[in-house]
Amino acid sequence: MHKVYIYKGFERFWHWTQASLIIFLAVTGFEVHGTLDIFGFEKAAEFHRIASWMLIALITFSIFWHLTTGEWRQYIPTTDKLKEQIIYYISGIFKGDPHPTEKTGLSKLNPLQRIVYLGFKVILVPITIISGIFYLLYKTFDQNNMVVIEEYPLASIAFWHTLGAFLLMIFLVVHVYMTTTGKTPTSNIKAMITGFEELEEEHIDITPKNDKTQTA
Repeated sequence: MHKVYIYKGFERFWHWTQASLIIFLAVTGFEVHGTLDIFGFEKAAEFHRIASWMLIALITFSIFWHLTTGEWRQYIPTTDKLKEQIIYYISGIFKGDPHPTEKTGLSKLNPLQRIVYLGFKVILVPITIISGIFYLLYKTFDQNNMVVIEEYPLASIAFWHTLGAFLLMIFLVVHVYMTTTGKTPTSNIKAMITGFEELEEEHIDITPKNDKTQTA
């Protein structure tokens, strides 16, 4: 076993900051809906708006980082061992079967994770953020401080934003559970904190050409 630097500094910062903001947005969002009572409605709404813009800024910078570093390739879908990966999560993991794919320095995600995380980034997050922006801009003030109400249906915007929020919570719960399916229940979490993960020597990539899934 060798320690390999898998997760870069910004990647870890982005991961934990994004998770924290999503959880905080969920808490304040549920309070705005009247489900919780922690900060008070006005403060919860204010905190929700601030955290929303912080998340948008973080995602914008992370997109730039992914494009400039080439890390976007980690999310290219592949069908190689996809069926085996699904079977493993459905039954094999509970029988102690070996993992069908191995994480490497150049291929951090298994085939199923690639599809799920790609959907998270290009579908789930955009739906929640775009609907949230429409929600935020539904009622504004003009230069005379008069309230201006947009013409698009607020109920529809609220539906998509709430749906996105609930799906994000489901994703978060599943994601937390999946972190416990590594070599040990805490190995994946530890790797995302330190950046290093213990890999078997034969699974360590030295050059990109060794990673077949990179070009799948």
